[in-house]
Amino acid sequence: MSRHEVEIIALLVSPTHAFEGRPQDGPRPDPVPAERDHVEVRAGLGLVGDRYFDHRAHRNAAVTLFAAESLDALHLAQPVDPHAVRRNIVLRGFPVDELVGQEFTLDGIRFQGHRPANPCKWMDVVVAPGAFRGLRGHGGVRCVPLDDGVLRLGPAVLETSSTERVLAKA
Repeated sequence: MSRHEVEIIALLVSPTHAFEGRPQDGPRPDPVPAERDHVEVRAGLGLVGDRYFDHRAHRNAAVTLFAAESLDALHLAQPVDPHAVRRNIVLRGFPVDELVGQEFTLDGIRFQGHRPANPCKWMDVVVAPGAFRGLRGHGGVRCVPLDDGVLRLGPAVLETSSTERVLAKA
């Protein structure tokens, strides 16, 4: 196991999809605030209250992690609210895109990373022009929780089962 000190800087649970229709029309507002200071995680199901919770078609992609450093790498003039990318968990301190295909633990809750979370054209609207292209390959990882638990904003520990994949790309 490899241990990494990280920070959970944003948590998002949304009962509806905000990115429907045409990007030039803007995102749909959330009916209830989507930003959270903590989230309830359920094994095999996702985040309680999220639109993908216990959603059959998204069983292996119910939770999305994103690295805040991916936004930093866009070198924008103004900082971007990490909630804008609409990922459930935004971390600072680890390249989460490397977790595809890996089992990992975040603050004691095990997850299985399954596939990349590819950015969409909406990123050019909600982040900045050019963000869609700039986030390719850095859109996060879609995963499924293997344990129940609660995640909170603030310092956290990410444990990976293998460092080989991460080091190979560094």
